[in-house]
Amino acid sequence: MPQQDIRYKDLVDALKSASNLLGLERTSQLYQDIVNIGNYLTNPNFRIAVFGPFNHGKSTLLNAILGTRTLPIDLIPTTGAAITVKYGSDVRTRIMLRDRTEVYRSGTEILQQYAILDGDRQMRKDVASVEVFCPHTFLETGVEFIDLPGTNDRDEQDNLVREQLFSADLVVQLLDARKLMTLGERENLRDWLLDRNIKTVIFVANFINLLDPEEQKQVQNRLRFVAESFRAELPPGFSNLYRVDALPALRARLKGDVAAASSSGLVAFETALQNVVSILQQNRGDVRLPRVEAIASQIQLALKHKIDPIVNEFKVVDDKQNAKIEIKQKAKNLINQGFNQSLSELRDWLSLPKLLTKYQADGAVALAENNFKSWQTNNLKKDLNDLQLAVMKWLYQAYDFFKEERPEDLLVPFPPEPQITLPPKSDSNELLSEPGAVAVGGGIGWLLGGPVGAAVVGSISYLLNKNIQKLEEKSSNESYHQQVARICITAIEDYLSQFSRQALAILSEFEHQAEKVIYFQIAQEPADITKKREEIRRLQQGFNQLLTELVKAKIPTKYQPYIEIPKVSQHQPQQKSSRQQERIYTRPPQPENTAKTTEKKVEPPKQQVYSSPPPKTTPAPNPAELEEKFRKWELDEEIAQIKAQMRSPGYQNNQQQTTKTQNQQAPKPPQSEAEKDKIARAYKILGLPQDAAFADVKQTYKTLVKKWHPDLFVNQPQMQKQAQEKMRLFNEAYTVLSEKK
Repeated sequence: MPQQDIRYKDLVDALKSASNLLGLERTSQLYQDIVNIGNYLTNPNFRIAVFGPFNHGKSTLLNAILGTRTLPIDLIPTTGAAITVKYGSDVRTRIMLRDRTEVYRSGTEILQQYAILDGDRQMRKDVASVEVFCPHTFLETGVEFIDLPGTNDRDEQDNLVREQLFSADLVVQLLDARKLMTLGERENLRDWLLDRNIKTVIFVANFINLLDPEEQKQVQNRLRFVAESFRAELPPGFSNLYRVDALPALRARLKGDVAAASSSGLVAFETALQNVVSILQQNRGDVRLPRVEAIASQIQLALKHKIDPIVNEFKVVDDKQNAKIEIKQKAKNLINQGFNQSLSELRDWLSLPKLLTKYQADGAVALAENNFKSWQTNNLKKDLNDLQLAVMKWLYQAYDFFKEERPEDLLVPFPPEPQITLPPKSDSNELLSEPGAVAVGGGIGWLLGGPVGAAVVGSISYLLNKNIQKLEEKSSNESYHQQVARICITAIEDYLSQFSRQALAILSEFEHQAEKVIYFQIAQEPADITKKREEIRRLQQGFNQLLTELVKAKIPTKYQPYIEIPKVSQHQPQQKSSRQQERIYTRPPQPENTAKTTEKKVEPPKQQVYSSPPPKTTPAPNPAELEEKFRKWELDEEIAQIKAQMRSPGYQNNQQQTTKTQNQQAPKPPQSEAEKDKIARAYKILGLPQDAAFADVKQTYKTLVKKWHPDLFVNQPQMQKQAQEKMRLFNEAYTVLSEKK
């Protein structure tokens, strides 16, 4: 037995896979065509189908070519199955039944039982295939004939013929010269051959010998017209029309009468047939692949009708979900930015060098004055609380947005109050005579009493300013006041060192916990939706695989491959931690229910109004600090706007349409002349034309704030007063134009 042709195996697999995806009924025409085209492409033999209405002499013509009465012939339509004639060393028959039973017999007598119509002219239902093996030299070249049932008899027979024609490399259509091209034959030529890209067709006219000479001339002219009107795709130099008197040809072959066989037209036809086949065999792809184009086009169209409506449905849903994910991702980035900045500021404040620089002197004095608790509450704790609140603000923003995990308050405890042990007192007359004994404060009575306490406070300042508190060895002439001051300084240093160490450790753990708050995940979508997505993915992959194989086989197609589009935004949430990376997110979260739908109005940063010049010891912020203040305000404003968008029903329903509408809308006209004047004055204060965009308003306001912020003039009372007035005007103008927007 010849081996299967594997050149088109991948193409056949793609066609079958597409058939399975479509869920075609096995009885449907498309399913049968796919099966037949698959068998056809993988069949190594060159298939020649003899085709025509019943009683046109198809089996007789094949018997004449084979030179024997191999196939059943009679005066009534007999062939009830597609009989495939292949090469074999001897004549034998193989019948395959639908239950996979094989009937194998020598000779062809068994055809009378399985391959002819019954008494009711019906085909047998249990026969799957009929094969006859014959030792003929033409068959030995890899050719096989298919003797088809006659058409125009029963629908069941017509369906079988139509299927078999699709898997033939060459079709021999037998015509009856006595009634050329009936209406049924013309319809079959169009529907079964032309419309399915079957164009390697040879017409053979039978029964011309039964006509008188004048009728034969007329028939010959009509036959030429039929042949010329059909654009056969045969090798150059070969006609697509031949005359063979089938029965005389068979008789001549059986008798061995070469002259009679030649006069019947059989020899000329056989010679042309063998030459055409030898040429077409060299590149059977040119014959077979156009048949695939017709089937593939039907499959692709059916797949698209199944895929596209669901794809469009998912696209609408996913676009809305992606918009929500992107806005949440933007909020997450902004919150992370603000949180990290605030955390960095707190961590910097907790560094021991910064604490010592800012608090050691005042803390040592408070300790010496027995006022440590009050100093800790009003100074150290107050500053810590401000920085803690700045950090917590971002976590509450995150929880408000994402509802992932409720934030825990950042709690930084203080170490126990320092305890000191005083050195033994020396002669009290010497206590006021040493360096640093300057009365800079009172209340030292608990320690030494009276002005001596003030001398200790002065010594604290003296020692810190001289930077000698860290000397390993005491000066030999160090006074009692300085000894006490050193003890206070050391105690505060130890206190702040312990506070810094403990607080930074707490902060590191807190930062890790905060990752769970500033986070959002894409909720798992329902199982039925996931199943539907998987179905669409399989359909698209099947479509694309078929398209790939068609392109590889150089079969034309008008379709483009499907491109997989992520169902959620590509801006995925960052990973939380190594143990949480196992989560797989397949769908954006559903919108949160909230009663708040009104956009929160964002005010410009409030500027401090001084009733009197600040103390000269207050340092003026540099431009970088002022830039940082404004940046924080911008973050707050942007997050507030994002939050308003997230909670706006209009945004949730159709963000793109809302944005488009907003872009197309003109600014609302002022309701009164007073409003017009107010807006014109606001533009004038900011130095902008009245048609300036709000982005220009915001940028100009930012520039003016940086230039005229009152904190820049803390040591220049007159300039500061002028700056305060300007800032008041800038704020009013910005508020007016913000409302106009």
